[in-house]
Amino acid sequence: MTTTSTAPGRDPAAPDSPAPPPSGPPGDTARPAPAGRARRWAAAAGRTGAALAHLAVMAVVGPVALVVLVTWVGVGVGLLPLLGLGALLLLALPYGVWVLARVETARVDGLYALGLAPPRLHRRPRPGLGGALAAVGRQAVDATAWRAVASAALASVLGLVLVPVVSAAASAAALALAPLYAQDDVVGLPGVDVPVAWAPLVGAGGLLLALAGAVGLALLHGVVTRALLRSSREAQLVEQARASDTRRAGAVRAAEVERTRIERDLHDGVQPRLVSVGMTLGLAEQKLAGPEPDADAARTLVAEARTSTKAAITELRQLARGVHASVLDDRGLDAALSAVVARSVVPVDLDVRVDGRCGRTAEAAVYFAVSEALTNAAKHARASRCRVVVRHRDGGLLWARVEDDGVGGAAVLPGGGLDGVGHRVAAAGGTCRLDSPRGGPTALEVSVPCAS
Repeated sequence: MTTTSTAPGRDPAAPDSPAPPPSGPPGDTARPAPAGRARRWAAAAGRTGAALAHLAVMAVVGPVALVVLVTWVGVGVGLLPLLGLGALLLLALPYGVWVLARVETARVDGLYALGLAPPRLHRRPRPGLGGALAAVGRQAVDATAWRAVASAALASVLGLVLVPVVSAAASAAALALAPLYAQDDVVGLPGVDVPVAWAPLVGAGGLLLALAGAVGLALLHGVVTRALLRSSREAQLVEQARASDTRRAGAVRAAEVERTRIERDLHDGVQPRLVSVGMTLGLAEQKLAGPEPDADAARTLVAEARTSTKAAITELRQLARGVHASVLDDRGLDAALSAVVARSVVPVDLDVRVDGRCGRTAEAAVYFAVSEALTNAAKHARASRCRVVVRHRDGGLLWARVEDDGVGGAAVLPGGGLDGVGHRVAAAGGTCRLDSPRGGPTALEVSVPCAS
């Protein structure tokens, strides 16, 4: 569903009706359609071509990077006697390896879409020089980084092998076309002469062999690279446990921040108002119970108490809406954000383009992130206009960006609203990024897995 609107005053649109089921006889699903097979073949050919392009680039870039690493080690060892300057180079070497490993992991993941996690940068386990040396030691023996370096070295070697294969393919293609340009009865090749009459056949055969060799190099690169960089089962479990711990900590922290906010709102808002209502009703009772009842004064006090009661009910509704947005469950994220925008005191340009519904947790995380960002824009940023963009992105992500033209300088403070947004998003398995330089503008971006 696609919605573009400007607030205040936007009417939320009703959700789209579900798409009709595909028509056709049941037997059509028993075997893949020719078009599906053609798409798979085209995708495989595209991946092979992309792998060959990567190998061609690595034939140039890879040796340079590896030579830089080897030279780094040599210079570091050579400068060790010179006031220990070489030790500084050697201590920095693991971080150079980490940079190369990160680039190589990103290259392979972009090529084969393996979902690889980038190599981690080890932090100091404790403060001081000892902790720094321990971090360098852990970085130096990081197996993930060294496997990525081995993958880069393999790609470089295969790329160098690909160069003569491509050259042989070009020569074979030229030989196959020899009857079109040859002026003699034979065509000379390095070490052999081929009759012009046989040139097309020999050239075609050589071209097929060269293409087969190139495809074989691409397939070998894919197989060995996957084996090198794919995480082991144990590493996957460790990463899943780490992600689970992060999400659990985020959920606990988000619940704590939310509980603190509810306590503060009740203590500073609703509770004093209800106390005031009770005192006003007490004064009205005294006006009526005296020796000379004053009905007009009592009526005024009762009206004042009624007004305060309505204000307290409004505050309770707002508080309940901050805990759970019923419209989010009933009508979806588009309608819920439209309601938030309609209540905003700052004009908001809302652009929501999402297809269908995401998980309840994902939608709630984005909803509360947008609500908090608009509240901050109105209270602290002195913004004159905001823009909210929500999209579905590749990989099943629900992405939102809130930008205002205020004064900037927003920061995440412990226990604050943005702190709660970050932990709520982390609990949903997403990421949150705040960009708010002094002078503005302020931009908040959140990405949450749609299935969370």
